[in-house]
Amino acid sequence: MTSKKHLPLALYSAVLLSIGACKPYTAVAQTTAVSTSVATEEKMYRPNFHFTPKNGWMNDPNGMFYADGVYHLYYQHYPEKSVWGPMHWGHAISKDLIKWEEQPIAIYPDKDKYIFSGSAVVDTHNTSGLGTGKKAPIVAIYTLHDMTKEKEGKIDVEQQDIAFSNDNGFTWQKFEEGNPVIKNPGIRDFRDPKVNWDETHKQWIMSLAAQDRTQFYASKDLKNWKYLSEFGKNIGAHGGVWECPDFFEIKVKGSNETKWVLIQNLNPGGANGGSGTQYFIGDFDGTTFTLESNFAKKIETEKAAWLDYGKDNYAGVTWNNVPAADGRRLFIGWMSNWDYAQQVPTQSWRSATTIARELQVIKKGNNYTLINNPVKEINKYIGKTIKVKSLKGKEKLAIVETGKIDLTKAMLHFNIKNLKQDTYTFTLSNTNGEAVTFGINNSDHYLFLDRSKSGKIDFSEKFASTITKAALDESQKEGVFKIILDKTSIEIFYNNGEKVITEIFFPNQPYTSLSVSSNSGVELSNLEINQLNIN
Repeated sequence: MTSKKHLPLALYSAVLLSIGACKPYTAVAQTTAVSTSVATEEKMYRPNFHFTPKNGWMNDPNGMFYADGVYHLYYQHYPEKSVWGPMHWGHAISKDLIKWEEQPIAIYPDKDKYIFSGSAVVDTHNTSGLGTGKKAPIVAIYTLHDMTKEKEGKIDVEQQDIAFSNDNGFTWQKFEEGNPVIKNPGIRDFRDPKVNWDETHKQWIMSLAAQDRTQFYASKDLKNWKYLSEFGKNIGAHGGVWECPDFFEIKVKGSNETKWVLIQNLNPGGANGGSGTQYFIGDFDGTTFTLESNFAKKIETEKAAWLDYGKDNYAGVTWNNVPAADGRRLFIGWMSNWDYAQQVPTQSWRSATTIARELQVIKKGNNYTLINNPVKEINKYIGKTIKVKSLKGKEKLAIVETGKIDLTKAMLHFNIKNLKQDTYTFTLSNTNGEAVTFGINNSDHYLFLDRSKSGKIDFSEKFASTITKAALDESQKEGVFKIILDKTSIEIFYNNGEKVITEIFFPNQPYTSLSVSSNSGVELSNLEINQLNIN
């Protein structure tokens, strides 16, 4: 997903005029005033531990795989400016999914042919024949977007190409003699191939976004692909173009049952406006994906199932080749929204990724849900910890007082108990009076987050114009929260990841305190406040 369809027409025209042909990044001398601004940006807004590129623009995560003890993360990247432009694949690596090291750019665009989103697989048995040594080749499958055709108003602007690496993804060679591996069939939005190995049916399986649906293809060698079927027309959310799918088999937690999950991003049309990520749960016979019957009823009633209700988790997909012994399905998203991503108040770089997360399917009664929670590796960075078994207050209750914990890198966990038909509001604030508020409206049955007083918001009318909501099935008697805080982001995991809200903010001073209030009083238990020692 990286089409300019995301941009308002006037803005897109301005971008086209400014980007020109792709060329290597070169540093530009800055004036003292600009340098000061950049220094302020770094201090105030560069996340402490969420990945950001050193320079330039970033959006979708791409091509993620694990090999030889290293997690690889690629991403849509324009190194020369902090707005969308000629798309490259940037690259970062990590040994624990938390601390990331940026690498040289992995794949460059050709003139007027941009490298859009896609995936990468570890071809363990060299099914592609592209391996040349003892290491398994890494094969990247991505969308090649032809800007010349687009400017000419043609439909077939996108095709699926491959590239390969024989050094674990540090250098790449485009498969020039065999590209495209899938030609454009006459669909304008035809992109973001996500490939996984289908162990049950012994085939490579590709999910591909095709405007308002997902198409499935199969291959034995990653070079020759057969069309199988499609899914999604008039099913789920359709407020915008479907993009960045992911399709995989996963065990239902606590059982030997397996289900297939289709993650399907779309823009616009998200749960709370702009970009969003929905999912589907069902079965796959090697050719056709069919919704599980109770999940199908859920979609008919609720219209969509959302992986994250926040405004800032988009284009997320999962890692390939995570060891079977590990047994985890690992996910990361782009922590922004096309409604305002290019206007946020940073200039030297833009965008971050979410915290890496583990996806699991749970079953309650006859109903299946996809949950997501922070990866366990974050726990090894816990430093100072404050634990309180029980905390009660009549109307307002201080959870973290100024100076007790650095809330620009913290993780909190607590239960909220004995909930009444009332609203429970948590306030993350600074000494300027700026605040992000979130909590539970237990009268109308929803979680909420409000960033309208969070600091800088005037860069976009859409950034804080509405309150984010995540519907709850019924009144809550108690709830469990896990919250991850960085300088400019909050990730809320409610009831062990059954509802998640991810959003960014830009305060003029760091937030230093956290409190909760309710007319009915507040009771917290098992409160744990963790300082995260990550830089």
